[in-house]
Amino acid sequence: MMSPTTVSSRVPLIIDVDTGIDDSLALLYACASVEADVVAVTCVSGNVAARQVVTNTLALLELAGRSDVEVALGREVPLVRPLVIAPETHGPRGIGYATLPDPARAPSDRHAADVIIAEARRRPGEVTLVTLGPLTNLAVALERESALPTLLRGLVMMAGSYRSAGNTAPTTEWNVAVDPEAMQAVLTGWEAHPNAPRPVALGLDVTERAKMTPDHVAALHQRAGDPPASAVLGFIDDALRFYMEFHSRYDGFYGAFIHDALAVAAALEPSLVRSESLTVEVELAGTLTSGETVTDWRRVWGRAPNLDVCVEADVESFFERFIERVGRLAAEHPNVAS
Repeated sequence: MMSPTTVSSRVPLIIDVDTGIDDSLALLYACASVEADVVAVTCVSGNVAARQVVTNTLALLELAGRSDVEVALGREVPLVRPLVIAPETHGPRGIGYATLPDPARAPSDRHAADVIIAEARRRPGEVTLVTLGPLTNLAVALERESALPTLLRGLVMMAGSYRSAGNTAPTTEWNVAVDPEAMQAVLTGWEAHPNAPRPVALGLDVTERAKMTPDHVAALHQRAGDPPASAVLGFIDDALRFYMEFHSRYDGFYGAFIHDALAVAAALEPSLVRSESLTVEVELAGTLTSGETVTDWRRVWGRAPNLDVCVEADVESFFERFIERVGRLAAEHPNVAS
């Protein structure tokens, strides 16, 4: 009998990021998960500009001992709108108070959209794409290869706000608000292939339940054995301190929503979430609601569902896994921070 951690049973992942703090934790989670076969990481503007995203991502993968993973730069601005970034949330470099050595390698020569297409073609029906930032790169990939939904095993997005308040405007979530045209292009692109697996969206409704607290950080240190001057733990502490201070100022609690790590966990273990199949459109023209993910909860449109919207998440089990896996990674890579 084959072990569940054998290579043949691992889940091939392409992770599209705008590395930020929670993207960083998501990448560490992926690197720490034995069932994840991280094929490539593609970079888009969002939390910070795309070229800073590339630098952060290369350096973080080196920190996690994964310099073998291809990192590709994608489109640097949204499809239609001017770029906005979030230094007040993630810090001027996107990683809070943390610092990382300059990466020792350069990014891929391939464009992010071409990486997504080529890897999906190379392993049809096997690769799961996880998007943790604006959907710009995926929209470009769909423009270049309209059959992409039929080539992927699945698409898991951290995107939208379906029954909860927004975090950018009253009803809008950051990743969608940065490039709403891209999110709509993705929904339309998948609708053109009704036999392809529907995208799965983790919106703020579930990701804001993944609230990391100082107690979780203490448990992470304990699992790692609290090695002195651990670069992995040092990075997490310094990045999260900035993030927790932000939430303390604006959300009234000292902690951090780690949206993106939950999305990666759900891509690897779908049983961690429960979803409903719904019809969603993105508002593109509203004066107050541009970027809102308008969701037909009562099915009044009478249309086929185009999105599986997560409505519940087993956050307790997720944090158990996060602490165990990332704590183990920190223990196995006791590299000393410079």
